[in-house]
This record gives sequence, C-alpha cells and structure tokens, in this order.
Amino acid sequence: MKKALVAGGGGFIGGHLVESLLGDGFEVRSVDIKPLAEWYQVHDHVENIVSDLGEKEACIAAADGVDVVYNLAADMGGMGFIENNRALCMLSVLINTHLLMAAKDADVSQYFYASSACVYAAGKQTDPNVTALKEADAYPAMPEDGYGWEKLFSERMCRHYYEDFGLETRSGRYHNVYGPNGTWTGGREKAPAAISRKIAEAKLSGNHTIDVWGDGLQTRSFMYIDDCVYGTKALLNSDFREPLNIGSAELISINGLVDLVAEIAGITVERVHDLSAPQGVRGRNSDNTLINDVLGWEPSTTLRDGMERTYAWVYDQVVATR
Repeated sequence: MKKALVAGGGGFIGGHLVESLLGDGFEVRSVDIKPLAEWYQVHDHVENIVSDLGEKEACIAAADGVDVVYNLAADMGGMGFIENNRALCMLSVLINTHLLMAAKDADVSQYFYASSACVYAAGKQTDPNVTALKEADAYPAMPEDGYGWEKLFSERMCRHYYEDFGLETRSGRYHNVYGPNGTWTGGREKAPAAISRKIAEAKLSGNHTIDVWGDGLQTRSFMYIDDCVYGTKALLNSDFREPLNIGSAELISINGLVDLVAEIAGITVERVHDLSAPQGVRGRNSDNTLINDVLGWEPSTTLRDGMERTYAWVYDQVVATR
C-alpha cells in the first residue's frame, strides 16, 4: 500500500482529494494548519495532523515515510483576499520550498504542486472576450501581484528539483475550482460560492437584491471539484513534466453566473454593482489543447450541473446558520 501526503488536506480541494485517494487504496497522511474542527472534511482511517508547513521541521515530519506528495497548502482565498493580502500569499513560498527539500531527502517518488491560473500575464487578460490562455502565456512574466508571483516561482522550484535532483514533479494550473464542502462565507470564498450564498440569503429573506462585485461583465471559467481531483491525479501519473492547465473551457460572465444561480434557485434578483470591490482581470479562460494532447481528457462537468450541486450545498449551510 502506497502512502500519500496531502498538504492542505483540511482545505476544500484537499478534503476531496483525500477522499479520492482513500478510494484508490492509498494510506493517507493529511496535514493542515487549521484546527481540526475547522477542516472542511475529516476522514476516518487517515493520519490527520495539525501543523504549520511553513516551518521546515514540520515538512520533514510530514514527508517522512510517504511515497507521493500532493502540495495543495497555501494561504489564499477569493479575489477579495488575494488583492488585500499579497504578503501573506507570497509567504506560501515557504511551504513549497521546505516541502520540496523534505521530499527530496525522504526519497519521495512523486510530487504534485497546485499552481494557479493567476500565473498568467495580466496583459493577456484585459478583455472579457478573452482568448483562452495557453500554458506558454505565462511568459514573459506579469502574473497576479503577490499570489501569482508565488505560484510562478514555486513552479520553477519544482522544475529545478527535477532537473537537479531527479524528483518527479508536476505542476497543475487550477482555474477557479468550486463545489460543495468549501469556503462559502467569511471573505475567502470565490465567486460561485459567494453568489450562491447571496442568492440563498435573498431567497430565504424575501429581499431579492444582491450586491455584485464589479460591473459583472468580467468573465471566467469555473471547474467543478470532481474534475479537479481527477485531473490532478492524472497529471501526476503522466509523463508530462511542464505546467499544465487544469480548468474548464466553459466561459461565462459574472452576470451570467448570477443569472444561472438565480434560475437554479427559482427566483429573480436585482443586482447592485459595487465598482469599488476587487474584480481581478477582465477575462480568463483555459485553453485545453495541451491537456487533451497529454491526458486525452479535459474537465467536462457543465457549469449548470456543478452549480446545481454547489448551490444546494450552500443553501443548506445558510439555512443551518439561520
């Protein structure tokens, strides 16, 4: 039985990945800085450890005796958090640096790094009608300030650890992952969960006016969590060593996302646009040419299907807190 370390296992993606690895027959060690009571999912038959992987000693202990490392650990959130906490986002570089060092010394056979579409050059994302981003569009470098720079640097660290030490590293550039059992309130939530919460609250209160960050014309693609987990494992087990997009190619505006969730909820909402709120780039979409070539696959869960499941889960959380 192989043993996998999931760094950031108490987070949204990490919790789903741990569940999937258990289903694959792995022994799993899950490590997160949050108190166990704050983990999004806590699984039985898992070695659950609360530890700060920004510390080298914690990474050495976490990597000891494991065969595979999935590094999903980072201090991050939605655009509101990223734009207002750039130093905290960049400090995540300590996690990947120390974990790579520990993985090499522990003779780990495979190492996955969760990168982000925030590595892409801002100049290529100025139009809502964006040309889908290819992996080569990360250079010349002009990523999201703070968070994006940390991700781009850590990708290079992974590459050089393979070149210099032979550690088999893979970097997946996630595009806006969403789904149940994640952050839905508190300031770190992303657009699908935030909009689901606002519309659930509107439906329950009878006040169908919601605030929308920006003019709503900004566009994104959103990837359902099941596709993210599948793509992560498939990339790690492939022979491809360059960074790879893991994201949906289904582009939608934020206004369109509001319309979709309102339709799922069965209400009509009135928008109040907050033009002073963080908006990020004007357009971002995933070019999936390379992932199709490499894996013969791309994320395929439709946004409607994924948002129906996500809204239902967020609605239940809102009800429970009321």
